[in-house]
Amino acid sequence: MAGKDPKSLIRIARDSGETAVAEPLDLGVRVRELRKARDWTLEQAARQAGLARSTLSKIENGQMSPTYDALKKLAVGLEISVPQLFTAPQRDQVNGRLAVTKSGEGQSHATATYEHELLAEHLTKKQMLPYRARVRARDMDEFDGWVRHDGEEFLYVLTGVIRLYTEFYEPIEMRRGDSAYYDATMGHNVVSVSPEDATILWVTSLV
Repeated sequence: MAGKDPKSLIRIARDSGETAVAEPLDLGVRVRELRKARDWTLEQAARQAGLARSTLSKIENGQMSPTYDALKKLAVGLEISVPQLFTAPQRDQVNGRLAVTKSGEGQSHATATYEHELLAEHLTKKQMLPYRARVRARDMDEFDGWVRHDGEEFLYVLTGVIRLYTEFYEPIEMRRGDSAYYDATMGHNVVSVSPEDATILWVTSLV
């Protein structure tokens, strides 16, 4: 394929993410967050953990480093494991990320067989790569072998009629509104079988 193929687009999307730097965990802040998540006062949490209120207050305010025995009491009182005291929550906060791409304003990457329009291009650290594609190819001979890459892929036909070729299945003819979800490590190609170029939405996982 000439130009940038889908594998190149996926590399671009993966490389565009910023490198995440792990922030050191503040144990006191973590304990306070866990206590407040349970709607407990200092007195209630201290009683649950079998610690003095003043001790728990000093731990939360970073005024003392708890002994391992105190950590075990805290974990038992909060009904979690000791390692969870030192593990920041991963999915309990909504970050409110949003990216809007108006029609025709996505970044274009043309190849001999497809014309790709990247969507949500400027959103970093994406876990999915969404893009709209105009299918130019009319025959499998136009491809330089199978397209294959890591991850899974979702395809949705927007206009026209396509034929989805995959390495392990018979070709499938698909029309507007049809969709397919498949393992992208399996060889796959799409050709348009309608008089006009078909358009499809592709969403590829990046993790």
